[in-house]
Amino acid sequence: MLITIIYVLIFIIFALILFSVMQIKMAGMNVKDFWSFIKANELLDELYIYAKKGGSFTPQEQVIFLMEAEKVFNAFDKVPNMLWDEEYQKYREVLNKYKDIKVLRWASN
Repeated sequence: MLITIIYVLIFIIFALILFSVMQIKMAGMNVKDFWSFIKANELLDELYIYAKKGGSFTPQEQVIFLMEAEKVFNAFDKVPNMLWDEEYQKYREVLNKYKDIKVLRWASN
């Protein structure tokens, strides 16, 4: 009896995973792109904190911020906009800080 319950639970878990993958595919995404979007969403939260911090960054912090922001932008470009509507304000704030740093670095060269 216990073994049967375990098999049923394992089957349900695999069915849910398969269903999730099918939903991601039907949305026109790759599973890898969706996973990178999830990771980028976490990174966006961190970058948002730094973008709101104000003040100036050291040149090393600027380079790191630019590289990490580009990772976020690339990941967000690969998924439909409807997935990240709630994060749009954070995305905009990081994008504005990204542009400010780019202009600052361009002007200093």
